[in-house]
Amino acid sequence: MQVTISQPPKSAMQSGRSNAKKWLMEFDPTSRRTVEPLMGWTSSDDTRQQLKLWFGSKEEAVEYAQAKGLVYQIEETKTRKIQPKAYADNFANGRLLRWTH
Repeated sequence: MQVTISQPPKSAMQSGRSNAKKWLMEFDPTSRRTVEPLMGWTSSDDTRQQLKLWFGSKEEAVEYAQAKGLVYQIEETKTRKIQPKAYADNFANGRLLRWTH
């Protein structure tokens, strides 16, 4: 079984980053999805696609995958740099552009 270990990005619906610190393990699909002819619903024989495992750190997720004998792939996310800003910087003397109304 193949799994993907990743750190999901922050949701656009919230301003906090608390859930972005967790690591997510998802199972890769092993069978194709099929369309049910009567209703048109899509279905799959693989129920592990619905399973999501959350871990506190990347090391915990890797240890779990190794203990269960799973082949894992780690997707690293880019860390964002936050530049501190202040409203007073708009009126600083060393500002490159002129301040106008």
